[in-house]
Amino acid sequence: MTASQTSATSTALAGRPNGWAEKFDPAGFLRDTAAIVATELAKLRRDPSEILSRSIQPALWLLVFGQVFGRMRAIPTGKLDYFSFLAPGILAQSVLFIAIFYGINVIWEKDLGILQKLLASPAPRSALVFGKAVSAGMRAIAQAAIVYLMALVAGVHLNWSPLALGGVLVAIVLGAALFSTFSLMIACLVRSRERFMGIGQVMTMPLFFASNAIYPISIMPTWLKIVAHINPLSYQVDLLRALMVVGGTSTFGIGMDFLMLIGMLVALIVVTSKLYPTIVQ
Repeated sequence: MTASQTSATSTALAGRPNGWAEKFDPAGFLRDTAAIVATELAKLRRDPSEILSRSIQPALWLLVFGQVFGRMRAIPTGKLDYFSFLAPGILAQSVLFIAIFYGINVIWEKDLGILQKLLASPAPRSALVFGKAVSAGMRAIAQAAIVYLMALVAGVHLNWSPLALGGVLVAIVLGAALFSTFSLMIACLVRSRERFMGIGQVMTMPLFFASNAIYPISIMPTWLKIVAHINPLSYQVDLLRALMVVGGTSTFGIGMDFLMLIGMLVALIVVTSKLYPTIVQ
């Protein structure tokens, strides 16, 4: 973040007076959130190569892993072929991998002194956290466009109805917001780049493999089924699978998927908002 961007963000966040009423000011909350989102998107516009570089891993999973296991026909996928079953899981994986390391940006901002300026503004901490979460969702949408193109090339029958596409966009933003907020919470606890990267790398694979991304929950052992049912990635994959591909269905129910993702996101925002100022201590 440049000095001019920091100044612009601080000015946008300082537009309201301090006071008890500001905590309950929806318009002010949205303005503060929008200021954070605009700053984060400016970073992405300056360096779009990040999105392209992160496309390599989902390409390998979809085009290589999918080819091999699709030929084996060893995994029961119901009415869907394995490519169609796998594509939503790989989209969710790419969202996870983008969002789970989002917290390192906050540690960089702390080391550069930017975070201290943001925390000194009258903006509620929840707006700062929610702004980061929405920004991660915007990045994930750009990644989703690439995964959709890969799936189309691979012959996946995608659902192009406006309602389904809208639902996919919401699912992507919710998942990215949830995992990025979780990442911010970890950053607030560990406070150093080295420890954060170590924890982030340890967490990504368990979250991915303990979900329904590459195989259905029904074939998991009992203990792993329990883990999968409390894993937020399982609900995002389930939602994407119902909306993204023709013939896709939801195991938990679309309403339950949305409810779980929103509920977990709200809980994480509340916790992280309390922890956010501690990162500079």
